[in-house]
Amino acid sequence: MSNRIWRPSRRLFVASSAGLVLSGASAPAILAQGRYPTKPVSLIVPWPAGGSTDIHFRALAEATSKHLGERVVVENRAGGGGTLGPAQMAANSRPDGYTVAQMPITMFRLPHMQRVAFNPLTDFSYVIHVAGYTFGTTVRADSPHKSMRDLIEFARANPNAINYGTPGAGTTLHITMMDIASRQKVQWTHVPFRGNSETNAAILGGHVQVQADATGWGPLVNSGQLRLLATWGKQRTRSWPNVPTLQEQGIDIVSASPFGIAGPKGMDPGIVKVLHDAFKKGIEDEGHMRVMNQLDQDVDYMDTATYNDYVKKLSEEMREQVERLSLRRA
Repeated sequence: MSNRIWRPSRRLFVASSAGLVLSGASAPAILAQGRYPTKPVSLIVPWPAGGSTDIHFRALAEATSKHLGERVVVENRAGGGGTLGPAQMAANSRPDGYTVAQMPITMFRLPHMQRVAFNPLTDFSYVIHVAGYTFGTTVRADSPHKSMRDLIEFARANPNAINYGTPGAGTTLHITMMDIASRQKVQWTHVPFRGNSETNAAILGGHVQVQADATGWGPLVNSGQLRLLATWGKQRTRSWPNVPTLQEQGIDIVSASPFGIAGPKGMDPGIVKVLHDAFKKGIEDEGHMRVMNQLDQDVDYMDTATYNDYVKKLSEEMREQVERLSLRRA
């Protein structure tokens, strides 16, 4: 499609009944009657308000709104380890471009663990890949555990004495903690919550001894209320350069949980392009990048075609992980 027709920062005008010939291919399905968008676009964030994902996507929604020509409005639909919101969208929303959702990695893992009502490879129109998380393991500042090695040695000597909180069963935080336990031959108990605001409250209140989550714990670490034992990336973070990675502490795991944005299946390619272009400009926006830096997250941009190819690979990787850790449920 030529730039004369598709303008990512302007509303899209569709051909009238006289028709429009698209170069190189027959015309796709009619986008909409008139122009797109003509009303706000709902962006489903499948986590509670106040957590790191919510903070990030509110910044992205605000930045993207400037380029889409209509507001992008965040709608929190927490539950199912991040799968409830996208699954509801796939089942109930029209593919008209007015409802999209974050696609966390659990959307590709859960179908290999249990029966679900969605297929991540066929039930969504992928728009753009955005980023990954910075994950870490925290304890309260008065905890006796000063490092991951301390924590693991204690857990090995005291099976199931450690309770750890995550944003939900089947999330990457949960699975990675299971993977650590398997590799280090320890036993600890998972306590699932619905998001970062709940895990923060649980660890501060002493309901769990350990928190595994994204950087929503950052302000509590910076204020001295929590101690960050390890980050889970390939290298140390910008914000906490003195905290070693899991690999530096003898645990050969890197975990970042990449995510993007998708709509229901059957979205018109022209609408997908308008959304892609607006979100791409939103990603590059100074205000959005400021929040990304505050969360210590890095952009991992993929265009629509690359993202479509990537989700196939990601689904296969999750199948292999589920089999390796024996996570398949009856």
